[in-house]
Amino acid sequence: MVTVRVPATIANLGPAFDALGLAVSLYNTVELEPAATAWVEVHGEGEGELPLDDRNLVHRAAAAVAGAAGRRQTFHIRCRNDIPLARGLGSSAAAIVGGMVAANAALGRPLEADIILRLGVGFEGHPDNVAPALFGGAVVCGFSGGPAAPAVAYTRLTPAWEAALVVAVPGFPVSTEEARRRLPAVVPFADAAGNVARTAALVASLLTGRMDLLASAMEDALHQPYRRPLVPGMQAVFEAARAAGAYGAALAGSGPSIVAPAPVERAAVVGEAMIRAFRDAGGAARAYTLRIDADGATVT
Repeated sequence: MVTVRVPATIANLGPAFDALGLAVSLYNTVELEPAATAWVEVHGEGEGELPLDDRNLVHRAAAAVAGAAGRRQTFHIRCRNDIPLARGLGSSAAAIVGGMVAANAALGRPLEADIILRLGVGFEGHPDNVAPALFGGAVVCGFSGGPAAPAVAYTRLTPAWEAALVVAVPGFPVSTEEARRRLPAVVPFADAAGNVARTAALVASLLTGRMDLLASAMEDALHQPYRRPLVPGMQAVFEAARAAGAYGAALAGSGPSIVAPAPVERAAVVGEAMIRAFRDAGGAARAYTLRIDADGATVT
């Protein structure tokens, strides 16, 4: 039996669309052992919703590792999930990475981490959640090599933020597919140029710990404005978080959760303000106070 703990992840952080992800201290745990038949047990988030056989994403990811290692293998898997589904916190990436790392450990670690990353991105479609779930910290990532032979390019950063990450999670889901359908094929040049500048400031904040940069560095013109109709109260929650003392606010991934870095001593107040703003918009929400996870997927 192998046990793996894998963190939730928050992508984009405002302007860094599809280019940056952050691992945070909310976790799923995968317990896995090779077996003659596929069997999955789910506790916590997704219990009663997720398939319990070889269609389960954790099992499919584990089987992909076995196949890449030249093995035909099924597994018994027990999932203990604290990461909410379809809320912008990387639940699918956690499932993929958890299954892959656990299977790799159970089979004697035949695959290097970069190969697991490539396999995981093949499942997820993009690296900004998979990479931080695997490596921890903050990861700047994208594709290189051109459309004929794309490769994942990434750089892991150790953030210097001394802040709490307050995450308000509303009671309704948003599918990544629907959120992507809302995006335009073409954006104004000024919007793209502004996002480049803000992304540079965001990375500078992560590296230097300068939280004052975030007031403008977490603003975005490429995806959040187009996804606002999917998240009732989004702008009001942003404003409530900042008014309560947060350094900035942004959608977590494609939403609907909203993340607000804040001074540790203001975290509870910021969370309460975000919950009230969601409630005023007609929906319930819960708030988490998280920190940056430095370890990524860990075999315990």
